[in-house]
Amino acid sequence: MDMSIIICTYNRSQNLAECFDCLGQQELIDPISWEVLLIDNNSSDDTKQVVEQLTKQYNLPVSYAFEAEQGLSAARNRGIMEANGTYLVFIDDDIRVTKHWLQTIYSSFKEHDCDAVGGRIHIESPATLPKWITPDMYGFLGHQDFGAVPHAMDGVKEFPFGGNMAIHRRVFDLIGNFNVNMGRKGSGLRKDEIFKGEETDFFHRLAATGGKFYYHPSILVFHKILPHQLRPGFFLALHNNAGILKAQLVNHSYSRRFFGVPLFIYAQFFRAVGRWVYEFVSKGYNHSFRKLMNISYFWGMICGYYKK
Repeated sequence: MDMSIIICTYNRSQNLAECFDCLGQQELIDPISWEVLLIDNNSSDDTKQVVEQLTKQYNLPVSYAFEAEQGLSAARNRGIMEANGTYLVFIDDDIRVTKHWLQTIYSSFKEHDCDAVGGRIHIESPATLPKWITPDMYGFLGHQDFGAVPHAMDGVKEFPFGGNMAIHRRVFDLIGNFNVNMGRKGSGLRKDEIFKGEETDFFHRLAATGGKFYYHPSILVFHKILPHQLRPGFFLALHNNAGILKAQLVNHSYSRRFFGVPLFIYAQFFRAVGRWVYEFVSKGYNHSFRKLMNISYFWGMICGYYKK
């Protein structure tokens, strides 16, 4: 088996029809053997029945597996265990792949003998986004675009995003699987469900071993944005959690602390408050929201250090 496409889902059966429809429209040049693995991450809706129906409707080589341990990392690791392919491709249920997506991934692996491959993730209908979501914030909605030219990535500053990443099977033998203590858990509707960092951790581990990364712009997918991801609270919680995680992962010991928090973190927090106030007064809410996210991040760092 050449390729295994792994889709992890939790209580979002309504997303699967469009996802499967796009997979069924792949245009291949090479005789690629591939499979689709649907990992049901402890759903309580009709996911299993919908998968059975769509498998017949689109005539796709789909296998279903139920993973009871809650969490995206646990679901991905189950997909790794179930997969038969040499190249494992991960997408989410809210991803819509383009017609040459699979062929380009396969060709990139074959031509460059790389360990990981990624491409572009564009947001569906960006013109409909609220005005306070400025283009520099699209990355928090999964957007990724490293330009129109194929090139090698370093795995540190540039690496694939989870909604569109492909990994050679040999990588898991080398560095292990995804860290189940990181990553989204559940539906992502609650603050404690949207901790991330598992992809960064994974690819940084791979880069440390000298892993080869490749980016191709034709590996293009579109991300369907869900209603809860368009709320200010989602962005603030995401940034706050990132700050908590950053503090928890720092191993350096700082001598100058107050309530366990390095003093310079307080300085960064208050500077962020000042910058937000200035931006809010001079340019209004929409332009200042990104600065408010920075406040949430540094407050998360303060909480993370305090709880260590």
